[in-house]
Amino acid sequence: MLNETQTKPMEILLVEDGLLDAKVTIHALRRSLVHHRLTMVRTRAEALQFLKREGVFGRAPMPDLLLLDLCLPDGDGLEIVREMRKFPDRRASIPVVVLTSSDDEPTRRRCDSMHVDDFISKPVNEEQFLRVVREHKRLLMYSQSPLAAV
Repeated sequence: MLNETQTKPMEILLVEDGLLDAKVTIHALRRSLVHHRLTMVRTRAEALQFLKREGVFGRAPMPDLLLLDLCLPDGDGLEIVREMRKFPDRRASIPVVVLTSSDDEPTRRRCDSMHVDDFISKPVNEEQFLRVVREHKRLLMYSQSPLAAV
Protein backbone atom coordinates (compact mmCIF):
# COMPACT_ATOMS: atom_id res chain seq x y z
CA MET A 1 0.00 0.00 0.00
CA LEU A 2 1.25 3.48 -0.85
CA ASN A 3 1.98 5.84 2.00
CA GLU A 4 0.96 9.48 1.90
CA THR A 5 4.34 10.72 0.62
CA GLN A 6 3.99 8.47 -2.44
CA THR A 7 0.57 9.78 -3.43
CA LYS A 8 -0.15 12.92 -5.36
CA PRO A 9 -0.45 16.05 -3.25
CA MET A 10 -3.87 17.21 -2.16
CA GLU A 11 -4.71 20.24 -4.30
CA ILE A 12 -6.08 22.99 -2.05
CA LEU A 13 -7.54 26.28 -3.24
CA LEU A 14 -7.55 28.95 -0.51
CA VAL A 15 -9.83 31.91 -1.19
CA GLU A 16 -8.84 34.49 1.41
CA ASP A 17 -8.34 38.25 1.16
CA GLY A 18 -6.93 38.71 4.66
CA LEU A 19 -3.18 38.21 4.59
CA LEU A 20 -2.92 37.48 8.32
CA ASP A 21 -5.67 34.85 8.11
CA ALA A 22 -4.00 33.37 5.03
CA LYS A 23 -0.67 33.20 6.83
CA VAL A 24 -2.24 31.38 9.79
CA THR A 25 -3.91 28.89 7.43
CA ILE A 26 -0.72 28.31 5.45
CA HIS A 27 1.34 27.68 8.59
CA ALA A 28 -1.28 25.29 9.96
CA LEU A 29 -1.25 23.35 6.69
CA ARG A 30 2.53 23.10 6.83
CA ARG A 31 2.35 21.70 10.37
CA SER A 32 -0.38 19.25 9.37
CA LEU A 33 2.05 16.98 7.51
CA VAL A 34 -0.68 16.49 4.90
CA HIS A 35 1.01 16.23 1.51
CA HIS A 36 -0.57 19.17 -0.33
CA ARG A 37 -0.11 21.91 -2.87
CA LEU A 38 -1.79 25.20 -2.04
CA THR A 39 -2.97 27.92 -4.39
CA MET A 40 -4.26 31.15 -2.92
CA VAL A 41 -6.50 33.72 -4.57
CA ARG A 42 -7.89 36.82 -2.91
CA THR A 43 -11.18 37.57 -4.71
CA ARG A 44 -14.36 35.89 -5.83
CA ALA A 45 -13.53 36.67 -9.46
CA GLU A 46 -10.08 35.05 -9.20
CA ALA A 47 -11.57 31.97 -7.56
CA LEU A 48 -14.11 31.53 -10.34
CA GLN A 49 -11.42 32.04 -13.00
CA PHE A 50 -9.32 29.39 -11.26
CA LEU A 51 -12.19 26.91 -11.07
CA LYS A 52 -13.14 27.56 -14.72
CA ARG A 53 -9.46 27.47 -15.78
CA GLU A 54 -9.72 30.84 -17.49
CA GLY A 55 -7.08 33.47 -18.22
CA VAL A 56 -3.89 33.09 -16.20
CA PHE A 57 -5.43 30.01 -14.57
CA GLY A 58 -5.77 28.12 -17.86
CA ARG A 59 -3.57 25.29 -16.59
CA ALA A 60 -4.75 25.34 -12.98
CA PRO A 61 -5.05 22.00 -11.19
CA MET A 62 -8.45 20.72 -10.18
CA PRO A 63 -8.80 21.43 -6.44
CA ASP A 64 -9.47 18.54 -4.07
CA LEU A 65 -10.55 20.99 -1.36
CA LEU A 66 -11.73 24.59 -1.30
CA LEU A 67 -10.98 26.68 1.80
CA LEU A 68 -13.28 29.67 1.53
CA ASP A 69 -13.62 33.00 3.31
CA LEU A 70 -17.15 34.38 3.01
CA CYS A 71 -16.37 38.10 3.12
CA LEU A 72 -14.41 38.92 -0.01
CA PRO A 73 -13.68 42.37 -1.46
CA ASP A 74 -15.77 41.68 -4.57
CA GLY A 75 -18.70 39.85 -3.01
CA ASP A 76 -20.00 36.96 -0.99
CA GLY A 77 -17.86 33.81 -0.98
CA LEU A 78 -20.97 31.65 -1.16
CA GLU A 79 -21.49 32.93 -4.70
CA ILE A 80 -18.45 30.82 -5.61
CA VAL A 81 -20.17 27.76 -4.18
CA ARG A 82 -23.41 28.62 -5.99
CA GLU A 83 -21.50 28.80 -9.32
CA MET A 84 -19.54 25.61 -8.59
CA ARG A 85 -22.71 23.63 -7.97
CA LYS A 86 -23.81 24.47 -11.54
CA PHE A 87 -20.71 22.93 -13.16
CA PRO A 88 -21.51 19.74 -15.10
CA ASP A 89 -18.43 17.87 -13.87
CA ARG A 90 -16.38 17.00 -10.77
CA ARG A 91 -15.97 20.69 -9.89
CA ALA A 92 -19.59 20.71 -8.70
CA SER A 93 -18.70 18.36 -5.86
CA ILE A 94 -15.40 19.79 -4.62
CA PRO A 95 -15.56 19.76 -0.80
CA VAL A 96 -15.88 23.26 0.66
CA VAL A 97 -14.68 24.35 4.09
CA VAL A 98 -15.85 27.82 5.06
CA LEU A 99 -13.46 29.84 7.23
CA THR A 100 -15.27 32.92 8.50
CA SER A 101 -15.36 35.40 11.34
CA SER A 102 -19.17 35.38 11.14
CA ASP A 103 -20.49 32.74 13.53
CA ASP A 104 -24.17 33.64 13.50
CA GLU A 105 -27.00 31.21 12.86
CA PRO A 106 -28.20 32.79 9.56
CA THR A 107 -24.69 32.41 8.10
CA ARG A 108 -24.55 28.76 9.16
CA ARG A 109 -28.00 28.15 7.63
CA ARG A 110 -26.88 29.74 4.34
CA CYS A 111 -23.82 27.48 4.33
CA ASP A 112 -25.95 24.43 5.07
CA SER A 113 -28.35 25.33 2.25
CA MET A 114 -25.37 25.48 -0.14
CA HIS A 115 -24.17 22.05 1.07
CA VAL A 116 -20.92 23.37 2.52
CA ASP A 117 -18.96 20.44 3.97
CA ASP A 118 -17.49 22.15 7.03
CA PHE A 119 -17.77 25.51 8.80
CA ILE A 120 -14.90 26.84 10.92
CA SER A 121 -15.06 30.13 12.78
CA LYS A 122 -12.15 32.56 12.84
CA PRO A 123 -9.89 32.89 14.61
CA VAL A 124 -9.33 29.34 13.45
CA ASN A 125 -8.81 26.68 16.08
CA GLU A 126 -5.78 24.93 14.59
CA GLU A 127 -6.62 21.52 16.04
CA GLN A 128 -10.16 21.61 14.59
CA PHE A 129 -8.87 22.93 11.26
CA LEU A 130 -6.23 20.22 10.94
CA ARG A 131 -8.72 17.52 11.87
CA VAL A 132 -11.03 18.72 9.06
CA VAL A 133 -8.21 18.88 6.47
CA ARG A 134 -6.88 15.43 7.43
CA GLU A 135 -10.38 13.97 7.17
CA HIS A 136 -10.82 15.38 3.67
CA LYS A 137 -7.39 14.02 2.70
CA ARG A 138 -8.35 10.61 4.08
CA LEU A 139 -11.60 10.66 2.09
CA LEU A 140 -9.72 11.72 -1.03
CA MET A 141 -7.18 8.92 -0.65
CA TYR A 142 -9.95 6.38 -0.09
CA SER A 143 -11.88 7.56 -3.15
CA GLN A 144 -8.74 7.18 -5.28
CA SER A 145 -7.82 3.72 -4.03
CA PRO A 146 -8.29 0.75 -6.36
CA LEU A 147 -10.88 -0.67 -3.96
CA ALA A 148 -13.00 2.46 -4.24
CA ALA A 149 -13.43 1.82 -7.96
CA VAL A 150 -14.81 -1.69 -7.36
